Amino acid sequence: MERNKKIRDTLAFCLGILLAGGLIQAAGWLKGDRLVFPAVDEILRAFIRLMGSGKTWRMIGTTLIHLGEALLVSAVIGTVLGLIQGRSRFAHTLFRPLMILLRSVPMIVMTVIIMVLTRYEQVPLIATSLMLIPLISEATFEGFRRIDPELVDVYRMNSGFTPRVLFQVYLPLMAGYLKQAYVNAVGMGIKLAVTTEYLVQARDSLGKAVYSSSYFNDYEEVYAYALIMILMAVLVSELPKAAGKLAETIGNKRTIRG
Repeated sequence: MERNKKIRDTLAFCLGILLAGGLIQAAGWLKGDRLVFPAVDEILRAFIRLMGSGKTWRMIGTTLIHLGEALLVSAVIGTVLGLIQGRSRFAHTLFRPLMILLRSVPMIVMTVIIMVLTRYEQVPLIATSLMLIPLISEATFEGFRRIDPELVDVYRMNSGFTPRVLFQVYLPLMAGYLKQAYVNAVGMGIKLAVTTEYLVQARDSLGKAVYSSSYFNDYEEVYAYALIMILMAVLVSELPKAAGKLAETIGNKRTIRG
């Protein structure tokens, strides 16, 4: 049953890609502009050509580094803020205006402000992290508040709120919220990272590549880069699930040997 579900999900995902390609093709027919809306086969040829280039993989690596750094920073800060807000109603009310501000400020405005305050090399990291912190903070806060009070009372009988309690009690019970926040943060993070790279012209990055392709009217490459970003988001979002299955497999093997 689980295998059939995976097959259906994979089929639906592939059909979704075909649907997106069909919409691009239809837009080209309606607009009558094959330059801005190239044929799907042109996009696929550009995608294959780019994936066979070492320069493309170098740019993917640069963007993944920016994304990974931003996810790490936003995860640490967002989780800490979410826990603080979960434990204190005053803290939640205090930080709420800041979280609303970070969620509401347009990306381009945030990027311009950070460009003025710091070096361009740091903009993709700082801007992306600031935009992702509210997402993770809210998920952590919501997960904290949804924990069954009876489970919390059990640990309170024997211990206070310690790092051990945090990692063995709270975080496992909040895992569902945190996983969903991670998946959302990956998809949003790639868009934010590439956007900031585009604005600051980050060297050897996908954002810089998109800018160059659009400047020279190579729109089939722009769509090919978009396809690369989609695949990146899917692969990176699946990493925790794959790591969890690997850890479970290793644990089962050790249990059998024991």
